[in-house]
Amino acid sequence: MNSTPVDNTRATLRGQCLCGAVRYRVANAFGYAFNCHCSQCRRATGSAFKPFAGIERASLRLEQGEGDLLVYGDPGAAHDVHCRHCGSLLYSVVREGAFAHVTMGTLIDMPSIRPEGHIFVGSKAPWHEIADTLPQYAELPP
Repeated sequence: MNSTPVDNTRATLRGQCLCGAVRYRVANAFGYAFNCHCSQCRRATGSAFKPFAGIERASLRLEQGEGDLLVYGDPGAAHDVHCRHCGSLLYSVVREGAFAHVTMGTLIDMPSIRPEGHIFVGSKAPWHEIADTLPQYAELPP
């Protein structure tokens, strides 16, 4: 029996949509992670909030399904990237196209980062109660 601890930290993480048509890889080097409660993220996910991790866009690459993508928004500016078959929101391109906000629920492998707070709680769903002790910001953190 091997008593050496298993290192679950990967340099590159795998992710995919619900149906598996789109697969991606992203560096496990996220700079920040939040739970976003804005109305746009709620509508895009159908949930109370969107857990996402931010990384430079160049650190994310599609492995499969480039022709299966559906872009919602301005492809030259901020936009969301979905699977055109199952509708999964995979990531959002933000900050003048330089960063991707990867939806943490589409990651297969466990990232080393965890959400560090809740953003846009000033517009959160009135029926949702935030039950953890993470910091809450009415909009973006200072």
